[in-house]
Formats: sequence, C-alpha cells, structure tokens
Amino acid sequence: MFHDLVQWMLEWAGSPYAVWVLFFVALAEASFFPIPPDVLLIALLLSDSDGGMYLAAVTTAGSVIGGGIGYCIGFWGGRPVLKRFVVENTIGKIQRQFDRYGGWAVGIAGFTPIPYKAFTIASGVFALKFPVFMMASFVGRGGRFFMVAGSIQLFGAQMVELIDRYFNIVSLVLIVVVAGSVLLVHFLRKTGPV
Repeated sequence: MFHDLVQWMLEWAGSPYAVWVLFFVALAEASFFPIPPDVLLIALLLSDSDGGMYLAAVTTAGSVIGGGIGYCIGFWGGRPVLKRFVVENTIGKIQRQFDRYGGWAVGIAGFTPIPYKAFTIASGVFALKFPVFMMASFVGRGGRFFMVAGSIQLFGAQMVELIDRYFNIVSLVLIVVVAGSVLLVHFLRKTGPV
C-alpha cells in the first residue's frame, strides 16, 4: 500500500499541479497521511533545483497548517478517546511532561523521522499553548524541509542518496545535541555562578 502511495505521489512530480499536490500532501501528512512529503519534495527538487527555497516554503506552510489541523483533532476529540484506553493517573503524568517539554517535543518531532502527526494530535489533547505549538512546528518542519531543499540545491542528486542513508543518524545526533544543551543550561541555572 505504501509503495502504491509513493508511486502515486511521484506521478504528480511532472504535473502542472505538482506544487499544490506537494502543499496538500504536507498538510495531510501532519495530521493523518502516512507518507512524508519529502518524497514528492525531493522529486520536484531534482527536476527544478532552482525553485528549492520556494518548494521548501510551500512544504513548510502545508505541514504547519496541517499540524494545526492535527492539533484541533486532538483538542476537540482526542481526550475522550484517550480516557477510554489510558488510566487517569497516566494521563496526568503525560500531561505534566507535555506541559514542561511539549514545545521541544514538537520541534524535534517536526525535524526528525519521528511521526510528527502523533505530536500534533497529542499537542491538542494535552492543550499545549497554541502559539508555542505553531512556533515549534514552524522551526522543526521548516528546518527539515529547508535543509533538504538547500542541500539538494547545492549538491544535486548525490545528496539524495546521502539524505536517504544518513538522515536518521543526523537527526539522532541533533536530538542529542539539543537535549544536551537544554540539560546543560538547566544544570547551570541550578548551580548558579561559580
């Protein structure tokens, strides 16, 4: 099924509506669609690398708007569903963690291969402040799509293989660096000046 969806997306790459399809795929992926928009973004970048920043902006806009839709799904319908499957005590623990680290979680999920849609819906369920959610989504998704577009624009088709091979590793290193930086700042605040 996923293979068929990917092939369907790639068929749109030569279409005059390709940019609109890219926008709507990015929008849908942020709330329910299983295939990331990177597949179509990369295909379009390979056929028009000069339009890379425009295509990254379109993908980012679609994804962030779709993230807002996922947030609304979680906000208006997610809590009752969650209460059917998870005990209230566990929900309270998750809520406290989301209150504390939700923005970071959304930003990291937006940049990495972690399913972004799960965090858009969870952000609504746990009522993460909407401006924080949108800013984290914009930074995470924008960082991801502009990095892909910029690297393909600079280095061409050979970058596709490198992205495919090493994206997960680079994402993991980035998560470790960001988490380490946050922990270091937190530690330095607690200990105060030396």
